[in-house]
Amino acid sequence: MKDTALIPRPSTLERDEFVSRFGDIYEHSPWVAELTWEHGLTPAQDTPAGLADAMGQTLRNATPERQLEVIRAHPDLAGKAAIAGELTNDSTREQAGAGLDQCTPEEMARFERLNSAYKEKFGFPFIMAVKGSDRHAILAAFETRQKNTPEEERRTAIEQINRIARFRLDDRAAQH
Repeated sequence: MKDTALIPRPSTLERDEFVSRFGDIYEHSPWVAELTWEHGLTPAQDTPAGLADAMGQTLRNATPERQLEVIRAHPDLAGKAAIAGELTNDSTREQAGAGLDQCTPEEMARFERLNSAYKEKFGFPFIMAVKGSDRHAILAAFETRQKNTPEEERRTAIEQINRIARFRLDDRAAQH
């Protein structure tokens, strides 16, 4: 991933402008941007990698309850929200990029079964940074991660969410 500067530079923004521009990086969780800004930004956070590291640290340092709020704010992969067109623009692009909008009826049924079993076991949706992946790899990851403990899976979900944030920040930098 190339590391171009974000425009405008995050370290130069006032709180409200920063949250307005970056509050949606974490799905329905602007508090991550708010706390990251409150911790202080330097020119080191003016690149996608730098800002992703800072925002990721904010999420990693959050209480397990707050982390679960962020995890639960994410939609199911190839789930009902995707079918109904209710995803955020970022989620729609990410899922379509992994081919989840091209699932066969059998694959959709498998996703529904896996989503249900996963949520029943862990109490939150399966999270995976799907950029660069395809539906076959995602289905395989579902099977593998179903064997994790709830604590392992919460940590894995947080790291996947941080990867998603990095991809989203890279996309924003590439648009300028």
